[in-house]
Amino acid sequence: MNALLAVASIYVFIVIGFVAKKVFDDRLDDKSFMLISLYFLQPFFVFWGLTRSPIDFTLLYTPFLYFVIITAMLIVLIIAAPFIFADTHDRSIFIASSLIGNTGNLGIPLGIALFGEESVAYMSIINIANIFFIYTVGIYFYAKSRNGIQQSLMEMVKIPILWSAMVALAYNYSGWGIHPQIELILQMAAYATIVLQLIIFGIYLAKTPIKSQNFRLTLSVSLVKLVLLPLLGVAIVSFTTFPAHLSAILIVSLIVPLAVNNVNMAALYHCKPYDVTATVLVSTLLFVALSYFDLILIERLFGG
Repeated sequence: MNALLAVASIYVFIVIGFVAKKVFDDRLDDKSFMLISLYFLQPFFVFWGLTRSPIDFTLLYTPFLYFVIITAMLIVLIIAAPFIFADTHDRSIFIASSLIGNTGNLGIPLGIALFGEESVAYMSIINIANIFFIYTVGIYFYAKSRNGIQQSLMEMVKIPILWSAMVALAYNYSGWGIHPQIELILQMAAYATIVLQLIIFGIYLAKTPIKSQNFRLTLSVSLVKLVLLPLLGVAIVSFTTFPAHLSAILIVSLIVPLAVNNVNMAALYHCKPYDVTATVLVSTLLFVALSYFDLILIERLFGG
């Protein structure tokens, strides 16, 4: 029941964003929302999350283990892609999008709903790891050998979330405290970010066109992202001594659907953006159908 309520609370704001976009259409400037969230609110959110508890080994080990799982699946997909798809664009989409999850817009709020605020530090640093993956490996496979790779990698340096994370980790390591009033400001910004991120996600869903459907690509990506990747995560985590509650947080970050960033990169590098958009939508809808059962399974495996 707790898992069901947690998922339902997340979808309330997604539905608000979806309905708002359908009703107001062009009068609702979703790009402005995205810029406010990315460049102003999310840095506060990340700083708040990474200073919630003292730095320990598990905080840094979490993104490392996330990378191990993602890299293991990446190797499998690189080997399998030529046998599944003849089209090189489909191969790139299959490899990149299957591994780029919505760890920010959906993962962090879902973590808070399930595990409380103590999960923010871990979900935030996993999101930082995911962002790094998006702007390195993700861009490589979407762009391949295009001249835009180096420029796109330079854009990663301009993202304030990464700098905010480094400052937060340094501040946390120093052992300095945060004044209660400053803590209140950070908390207000953090929760505003959560709501805005979910609304933005709903807006993107509302503007997703389904004009043509590449069923093989869509179903293959969804199978990897929603089933095979979480199962691989469970298998790898089972061979470690990682604490059960942190294992649950890590697996939750792996079950989230595809990130909207996949659409942005596909459009930037002319890599079938409409196919990618449809794939993001289908993976999200399947996530809605599977998430309750996924969370029940996680709770039974890890006591989350």
